[in-house]
Amino acid sequence: MTLSTDESSAQLRWGVYTLLIALAVGNMLGRLMAVNSVNRAELEAHLIKRELIPLERELRSQDLAEDELQNELIEAKQRIAQEVFLQRPFLSANDRSRWLAVRALVEQGTFAIDGLLDRHVWNTIDMVQHQGPDGELHLYSSKPPLLTTLLAAEYWVLHKLSGMTLESDPYFLGRLMLVTTNILPMVLMFVIIANLAERWGTTDWGRTYVVAAATFGTMLTTFVVVLNNHLIAAVSAAVALYAWVRIRCDGEIRSRYFILAGLAAAFAAANELPALVLLVFVGLDLVRSNRKAWLAAFLPSATVVIVAFFVTNYSAHQSFRPPYMHRSETDPQDNWYAYTYELGGVERESYWLDRQGIDQGESSRLTYAWHTLLGHHGILSLTPLWLLSIAGALMWLKQGNVRQIELSWAIVLMSAICLAFYLGLRPQVDRNYGGMTSGFRWMFWFAPFWLVMLVPAGDWTARSVVRKAMAATLLAMSVFSASYPTWNPWTHPWIYRWLEYCGWQGF
Repeated sequence: MTLSTDESSAQLRWGVYTLLIALAVGNMLGRLMAVNSVNRAELEAHLIKRELIPLERELRSQDLAEDELQNELIEAKQRIAQEVFLQRPFLSANDRSRWLAVRALVEQGTFAIDGLLDRHVWNTIDMVQHQGPDGELHLYSSKPPLLTTLLAAEYWVLHKLSGMTLESDPYFLGRLMLVTTNILPMVLMFVIIANLAERWGTTDWGRTYVVAAATFGTMLTTFVVVLNNHLIAAVSAAVALYAWVRIRCDGEIRSRYFILAGLAAAFAAANELPALVLLVFVGLDLVRSNRKAWLAAFLPSATVVIVAFFVTNYSAHQSFRPPYMHRSETDPQDNWYAYTYELGGVERESYWLDRQGIDQGESSRLTYAWHTLLGHHGILSLTPLWLLSIAGALMWLKQGNVRQIELSWAIVLMSAICLAFYLGLRPQVDRNYGGMTSGFRWMFWFAPFWLVMLVPAGDWTARSVVRKAMAATLLAMSVFSASYPTWNPWTHPWIYRWLEYCGWQGF
């Protein structure tokens, strides 16, 4: 059977999409497998060598046989390595906070992490202190516990099957869990974006450009090497978007799509609190579409996630409010961030009582807005391909069909609401650009929506060589920002570092 020109072109495009996704997966896996505190590796080797050389001289002075000498040196090296072990595959207090909670649940049957803390490998500043069920003060991860609980279930299975723990085999188990938690969901998001590009795109160049941007041009791929909530929220948002398209654009009335929309939108909100706006927008729109299916499928599925969020939070903290909502300035009992604790025989103070550097927060709201949008952590300066997304939204608002106009308005309004929340409503201590990180991470979950807005702009750039060159340049700049952190996303962006090089004092 001879394929039509359109079918042949579609097959070729899907071949290109498959190659782009394969390249992205290989790139993400390579970076994940290389993750290590390499800045500590040389120090560790130096310390071992420093301790081993005097011992070797002492042993040689005892006139031992060569075999006996080598055995003694091997045992000594292993003993010293245990004492000075500094390397770890978990690069930030942020992800170590979650890993500690996962370990505590599986290995100790509690959400309290103080029994696992040490000075070198298993430590974090992202923790709170409050009274536990036993009436004693304990340290807990400050991260909402729903995601932690789900990851603990995976860890429990791996631990029971292999006998390994995250303490004994952190590289193997940690990387394996990140493949299932980060990389496989990212592949799902890539496929969803490719499907939406095929649906709404009109040119080969425009469709391919959108998929290339999804696979290499966003900051999401930078964060696949660490355990974080932003990537999971973004994938959940993409799934909710796909379900919405099937219902509103294709007229689907089957319950599975309403269930999918409810689960995905609610799970996005559970992992990224401002994504509540997505749950509200999707819920209000779908109830207009089919009230019966909304009541029978969307509402119950969303409720399951919401209940799970509060139940796990109460199980962990004996409070329905997540830890970051316990920061009272008037009630010491309700300020879980003000505490002291003992570690390694030394009494220590909560990091949050004496914030350092960027965590002190930006004093000027105007300065914060500038650097969030166009400055050193700028959404548009680090990822300038989003400029085309703005243009694409305007194109659909002006010339799109009814569903495209609805979607564009929803994305514009959701983006504006979340930006207003972060730029205008947060106190100074929360105006920290996401902390020590390579981008304004709190808006990363919008990536699938902004990628869809690239579709009409991508088709527009296909009309001339100059426009293609401009689009390719914006994509290259975005890929550069996403690639700059190399293997550790918990570093300042390249613009921040460049400003420091030029003499700016930073924070």
